[in-house]
Amino acid sequence: MTTYPQRVAANILPLSVAGTLPDAFGEWYFTDNIEDHEIANEDCELCDQEQLRYHFEIKNRRTNHHLWVGSSCILKFQVQVFENGILLDAKGSKKKLNELKQKMRLDSCVKSLRNLAETEDNVILNNALDFYLKNKYLTPKFAFVVFWRLSSNNIDHSPSFFKVSLKNDKYKQDLTQMDESRVHLIWPALTSSQRKLAIQYGHSEPDNT
Repeated sequence: MTTYPQRVAANILPLSVAGTLPDAFGEWYFTDNIEDHEIANEDCELCDQEQLRYHFEIKNRRTNHHLWVGSSCILKFQVQVFENGILLDAKGSKKKLNELKQKMRLDSCVKSLRNLAETEDNVILNNALDFYLKNKYLTPKFAFVVFWRLSSNNIDHSPSFFKVSLKNDKYKQDLTQMDESRVHLIWPALTSSQRKLAIQYGHSEPDNT
């Protein structure tokens, strides 16, 4: 049975010029190409880890070979990551990869919601998504529709995906007049200051926060 280092060496060295792992990894860089397979059923072509949902492409600048790997391998083996032509350090690389992964999750979430809206012929949900894509935030009413459909259909998401705006009086009034159960549904997406406003408007904090 091969060990972890042996598996990595067997996958990377034949595609590199250098004959040792540290030198070989110096030839590779992240291409910025990413892919969300939507379900975790892919393998890392570097370490052979199974059940990956997200793939990140790395390329050898000397041999032009490429591999689809998990983000953890890019960080673990210090594969070069660039931003606008500037080589990032470990902290910057991790931040960039995490942001790319979150963007893939968001894009997949919006796609799932859009498909759901079309299947249900849900005009309100479609309008909410159009509003979000244009403005990068949701009104309290639109937020309820989005989070209700997300929860009802178990669609993968993070509350931080959908920012809620209370920047004008109409939005504040809508939040004030919303049923408390609806406010509780969108609560995870509210900022701490927005939650304080909701309490001032007469709503209670959910029990599970």
